[in-house]
Amino acid sequence: MKKLMAVVLIVLPGLLLTIGNMKAQSTVVDFDSDQWVSVNSQKQEFLGRKSLMGYTYLKDVEFENGVIEVDMAVQRMRSYPGIIFRMISQTNYERVYLRPHRAGFYPDAAQYVASFNGIDSWQLYNGEGMTAATELPYNEWFHVKIEVLGSQARVYINNSERPVLSITDLQHGKSKGTIGLNGPTDGSAYFSNFSYRIDNSLHFPEPDLKEMPHGIIGDWQISQVFKADQLNLDKTPFQLGIDTIHWQSVSPIRSGIVDVSRYHSRRGASPDLIYARAFIDLPKDTSLDLSFGYSDMITIFLNGKKLFSANSAYQKRDPSFLGIIGLNDYISIPIKKGKNELLISLIEMSGGWGFIFRDANAIFQDKRLAKVWEIPSKFKYPESVVYDKKRDVLYVSNYFNNRNEFISKIKPDGKIEKLDWVQGVLQPTGMCIYNDNLYVVCRRDLIEIELETGSIKNKYPIPQAKFPNDIDVDKEGNFYVTDSQANAIYKFSNGTFETWIQGEQIEQPNGILADGLKILVGTSGDGCIKSIDIAGKTISTLTCLGKGAIIDGLRRDGKGDYLISDNNGRIFLVKPSGEKTKLLDTTAPQRLCADFDYIIERNLLVIPTLYDNRIMTYKLIN
Repeated sequence: MKKLMAVVLIVLPGLLLTIGNMKAQSTVVDFDSDQWVSVNSQKQEFLGRKSLMGYTYLKDVEFENGVIEVDMAVQRMRSYPGIIFRMISQTNYERVYLRPHRAGFYPDAAQYVASFNGIDSWQLYNGEGMTAATELPYNEWFHVKIEVLGSQARVYINNSERPVLSITDLQHGKSKGTIGLNGPTDGSAYFSNFSYRIDNSLHFPEPDLKEMPHGIIGDWQISQVFKADQLNLDKTPFQLGIDTIHWQSVSPIRSGIVDVSRYHSRRGASPDLIYARAFIDLPKDTSLDLSFGYSDMITIFLNGKKLFSANSAYQKRDPSFLGIIGLNDYISIPIKKGKNELLISLIEMSGGWGFIFRDANAIFQDKRLAKVWEIPSKFKYPESVVYDKKRDVLYVSNYFNNRNEFISKIKPDGKIEKLDWVQGVLQPTGMCIYNDNLYVVCRRDLIEIELETGSIKNKYPIPQAKFPNDIDVDKEGNFYVTDSQANAIYKFSNGTFETWIQGEQIEQPNGILADGLKILVGTSGDGCIKSIDIAGKTISTLTCLGKGAIIDGLRRDGKGDYLISDNNGRIFLVKPSGEKTKLLDTTAPQRLCADFDYIIERNLLVIPTLYDNRIMTYKLIN
């Protein structure tokens, strides 16, 4: 006999509460309800519905985890309609909003922002987990849903199966507060059919939290707020005779940005200014290269001397410039032996108040690594390295040389034996060795090179190739080739290619390793390493480095663990359990870590850096 679920409808003036099972309670709040507190809103009919435009919020609601839903209708106009949640006060809340005028064309049509002290710092919150592209219909109703749990949220538009935006790091943490709707009152955006549900049973995966970039200067102190138009920006506070500065220690957020709004509110509509300082203590005179970003205007002083001044506000660099903070500016500062004061003045006008500084040459090197040698500026975009144990040489694929690409041969001690050993290869990437032949993945072909002579024996066309990338071979002589643009792995056997596996579960596959009865493959779509059972083609996840990671190299370490590279400039040691340890980080100087090799007999990591045109080697001491 089927069980019937009891449904109770409780009708109150302007309020309809629908109760189903305890897991899912939905509250529909009509816009005529006195539960709404209007900040600046208007009710009117639009597209046949009762609707609301403007800014309003609910009173007597404590929302932490659950679902918020509303219909929206927008015009193709500049507008920023959205939903406020966990609203602690009118100046502190989480917010998701849409940019209808950028929908379908730009990667920030959907935006998450956290407001602290009344400042919506959208120029500080940008990129993966903060902004996303989306399509929006115009002049018709569409549905928006936000699910919230812990420090995460996800946004669905028009009942999409997958979230348009997944927020993994809500900046107010696991807070709670009321819910609101926020938009203009100019007729560019409307709300209808609002409801919410408090629900602690939602399921989210473990948050994919990026680590703070290596080399970030984090020990800052900031001053109280001053009015910018009352100060000479070419002088330090000491030079201006200001002797009442109250220095406060602050810390950067996970992105490395110091968000000033977490410590100070604005003092009015005219530009505000704070000073910030950090002390750099080095044992000798040197030159320190810094990459940095800021919003909106900055002046940099070192030991009281002005070095730099610029304006990075909205549209100030060009008409399309948004003022987004990033590590896009560079300065070289002369550091003296001992203690040095790096001082900045920072002016805020709108959109976010913050700054970030990074040592542009900072390299993280685990104590188990020891630098051996490197060859700079000899290669032409070295992409892949493979070791030939029989001849004790390394082969390097040079990815770009104006259609004159080649394979190099070098010795494990760093001596170049022959720079252009094999020519006639078109943009070569991954390589592997089998039966005394070198197999090289090119743009349309798999090329077979006889190692003894260096002659090209065969070119095997790869059917329907989009961007074939890396290759490895199993013990039976079956080759596996990743195609990063086709979301596919091809199998090559007995001179014939077939699509072995394809789909979103291996989105943007790159590095690949045949490991006994399984294939390991790095999927750049989610920054993870997948393990594929060869017999059954079942897929599981070994570990993840996070969105944005490009898993380029995969090797065994000879002791049961794996070495992997993130092309952005990181090397990790990964255990079969998925536990990972970072060994190397060269992201600050922008030295990529492409498809490396590891010589087990020498414990030697040999890393090609692609755009940096160098080969780096490190000894791994386990």
